[in-house]
This record gives sequence, structure tokens and C-alpha cells, in this order.
Amino acid sequence: MTELAFKGKEFVYNHHLAVPFRPLLPDAGKSVGEARLDGNLIIHGDNLHALKALLPMYAGRVDCIFIDPPYNTGNEGWSYSDSVNAPFIKEWLDGNPVGIEDGLRHDKWCAMMYPRLRLLHELLNDEGVLCATIDDNEVHRLRDILDEIFGVQNFFANIVWQSKDTPGNNSKGIAETHNHLLLYRRTADFAADLLERNEDQIATYTNPDSDKRGDWLPAPLTRAEYRDRDYYALTNKVGKKVFPPKGSSWRRPPEKMKWLVRWFAGLRAAA
Repeated sequence: MTELAFKGKEFVYNHHLAVPFRPLLPDAGKSVGEARLDGNLIIHGDNLHALKALLPMYAGRVDCIFIDPPYNTGNEGWSYSDSVNAPFIKEWLDGNPVGIEDGLRHDKWCAMMYPRLRLLHELLNDEGVLCATIDDNEVHRLRDILDEIFGVQNFFANIVWQSKDTPGNNSKGIAETHNHLLLYRRTADFAADLLERNEDQIATYTNPDSDKRGDWLPAPLTRAEYRDRDYYALTNKVGKKVFPPKGSSWRRPPEKMKWLVRWFAGLRAAA
């Protein structure tokens, strides 16, 4: 597996282990009802310390985690503030906000994210999933880090969603109007709870040939892409050889297509 390298990685790789455990102190004045630690919590403080404080109670027990880290566009003004016990890191990080002119802002972002993601991984149970929003500035680095911590096999999905209706005034070239939602599961025990088809989707299925198996949805046998393996002739009912349109190819290789022909022939014979 390809490993992401960034400045300071050797110092933050196990930094989450050195972060001290801090007790969570309920604030009765800001609580609704009795101030308790075993119900719904809003925690105010450094998120690295908060995650470490949650470990004794919630390690391996969390079903779903959603994070919205800094997108590191250079405009947020976030600062690296982790107390890493290494002179090199202390000299490198001066506590100033990370801006667009900071040539090491991507390294600092990775150094900030790595220990937090290690702790988040420990909080999830075997059926749990981590959801992380990000944009194109750091999506590739975030995926590399998550691949390393969660394992490449536990990448579940990259959901790309339209975040803007119109491009920004400072857009250059092709405007970015989307963001990413990365999903990583803790283990293969995770199962997505998918939505049922709605009425509009169900209406696209029909049964014009009274197929005994029920409604079905037609799909073309060609793809809008040329593949040498899938470009071959089929013989139609009158014995003429038919090729896919130029620049396209069949969706199935020759052996699979022959199987489909035999299968449909069997259906017709049984009808």
C-alpha cells in the first residue's frame, strides 16, 4: 500500500498515546435537566483532548462518527496547537494561523489530523462508520491517511455532493461547486441501511411482456466507450452480423453474451 509521507509524521504517529486523559466535568448551569456523562453530551474544548477523554467510556462503542475538519483552503486561519514533545515540531510550528502563503500548510494539516483520526478509529465499534466532509484541497491526503489507519479494504464510499448552485466570484478555470463525503467502515461487519425506492423510481419499472417474475427496467446492451474485448459481431434473427455503433462496445464480453442469448431462448421456449 502506498504510504502518505508528510513533515513531522514520525512525531505525531503515536502522539495520541501521549495525550493525557482528562476528566469530563459537567456544567450544571449549561445542562438541560440533570448534568450527566452517560447521556447526550456537548463537549467544549480542544477536540484532541475531548476524544481522549471519551475513550474510557466509549472505546469500541460508537456506531457513527461525523467530522467536518478544516478544508485547509488557506482562508480559515486555523492554528496547529498540539503539544508534541519534540523540539523539531516546536521549532517548526510557531502557533501562527495557517494561511495560503504557508508552504507547509498541507503538512501541518496532516500532522493535525493524524492523531485525531487514530482516536476516532478506536472509538468506533466493529459495525461503525466514519463520515468526513472535505473538498478538493485535501481529499486525496485525507483518503491516504484514512487508508493507512482504517485499511484500504474499509473504504466504503466517496459521496460527491453539489455544495453550490453557482461558481464563486474568485473561481478560476473550472469552478468547484462540489464537496466530498468520505465513508470508512471500522470492519467488514458494517452494513449500510439503504433507503427504499420511492414512488417515482418504482414507476420506471414496467412489465410490457407479462414476465412472470414481475416488473423490470430495460437497459441498453452497449456502453458509450470502446473496449477491444467487447467489440464483436452478434448475429440477428435474419442472420446479419451486427456490431456496436462506432466508438462504443457491448456491455458484456462474448461468452457472457452467448450465455444471455441461450438464457433468453430458454425463456421464450418456456413461455
